[in-house]
Amino acid sequence: MDLIDDPAPGSNAPEFTVSEIAGTVKKLIEAEFGWVRVRGEVGRVVLARSGHLYFDLKDDRSVLSCMTWKGQIGDLGMRPEEGMEIVAEGRMTASGFQSKFSLNALRVAVAGEGALMALLEKRKKALAAEGLFDEARKTTLPYLPEIIGVVTSPQGAVIRDILHRLRDRFPRKVLVWPVAVQGERCAPDVAAAIRGFNALGPGGALPRPDLLIVARGGGSIEDLWGFNEEIVARAAAASEIPLISAVGHETDTTLIDFVSDRRAPTPTAAAEMAVPVRAELLAWLGSMEARAAGALSRGLGQRRQRIGDLSRALPRPETLFSSPRQRLDLADTRLGRGLDGAVARKRAALAELSGAVRPAMLARRLGGERERLASREARLAPALARTASDRRRGLAALVARLRPDTAGRRIGEADRRLAELAARLERATRAGQSAATDRLAGLARMLDTLGYEATLKRGYAVVWDGDRLVPRAAALGTATALDIQFADGRVSVATAPAAAHRPRPRKPGPGSDQGSLF
Repeated sequence: MDLIDDPAPGSNAPEFTVSEIAGTVKKLIEAEFGWVRVRGEVGRVVLARSGHLYFDLKDDRSVLSCMTWKGQIGDLGMRPEEGMEIVAEGRMTASGFQSKFSLNALRVAVAGEGALMALLEKRKKALAAEGLFDEARKTTLPYLPEIIGVVTSPQGAVIRDILHRLRDRFPRKVLVWPVAVQGERCAPDVAAAIRGFNALGPGGALPRPDLLIVARGGGSIEDLWGFNEEIVARAAAASEIPLISAVGHETDTTLIDFVSDRRAPTPTAAAEMAVPVRAELLAWLGSMEARAAGALSRGLGQRRQRIGDLSRALPRPETLFSSPRQRLDLADTRLGRGLDGAVARKRAALAELSGAVRPAMLARRLGGERERLASREARLAPALARTASDRRRGLAALVARLRPDTAGRRIGEADRRLAELAARLERATRAGQSAATDRLAGLARMLDTLGYEATLKRGYAVVWDGDRLVPRAAALGTATALDIQFADGRVSVATAPAAAHRPRPRKPGPGSDQGSLF
């Protein structure tokens, strides 16, 4: 069958079904375009729920539909984005049920460095708008990390340079997470390594690093493109561990440099940023120790000199204590005399007080108290009798006014009330008598304490001129007869003329403070 020949008009041309035409067209397209590379700008991009990827390639005149099945997406190399200029490779095919042809794209690459730089600028603006490049969200690197995690290829020269530089400056423990640093697996491997280091918990079998270094040697923009992927930039921005980016050489710039906490121009410079120089630290510590020792010595010297100056201004200890010691000695000498004089004055006052208290006075006072108590008792009995009589009459009148059914109850209550009042009156009477008795006993004890009879029992005597007490010899006057009272009785004596029998005063002996009753 030849579909190209055009039969003459009016001839009997064969008839085909739609499916036959669609199948023939599909075979022709697939046979003519077995494997093609198509360059164009990416238009609409759709990722279906089934996992298949659909996008358009266009130029200034035509549009080519492209699709990549779910199982083929992992081998694309990069995900096409709208507006990118790419080169898609794959097989042409046709869809008979829609009469459309399309490209089954199996590989996608950016068309040229200019397009890559345009895509890089677009991603950079999008991430900057989200705030991933802000300096405020970046953390400070630890001064001396205990463990350093390195994300790089284990076969390259980068890891050797880093380890050698760390060993020269300050040896630290290093954990290496091997990744692909170029190609299709670069971006997912680096992002997974950063997340893996952050997922390590403290105290686990594998220690958690204090600092991360993402490193790679120099290369072209295509070689370093894995570090420009959005997945790597977001993983670095989300890292809780401080991160140093050391991708490429000083002139190379990738997206991870903008989101990392610090950017190093080379992997060796990243190692220098990570740790200080141990020899310099030891020298600094030595200088600080010397300065501290010098400052301490100077401070002690200055304080010693200050104390010496103050001590010279102070008086000697014996000078400070001489005046208080003299005052103490003077007080000690005056204390004995003062105590003797105070005791003598107190004894004389007690003797005068005991002589002034007379038994007749106390007896009269006690008699008066007894009379007042008896009069109150005599007055209380008639009052109680009148009160009881008044209550009985009132009770009788109340009974007369009460009804017969309540009279008995009221009488019983009145009797109980009367009994309570009588008991209270009896208790009050006994309490009053007891209080009066206690008071009388107290006065008697006071009489015994203040009376002079107790003093007479210790060998003293009292001189009476009738009912008048003679406390001194000068008070005798012209008395011719005196009574001397001892503890066991009185003795009457006759007196001589005052001038003839005046006793000669005796000089008291040392330490004697006893006065005389005569």
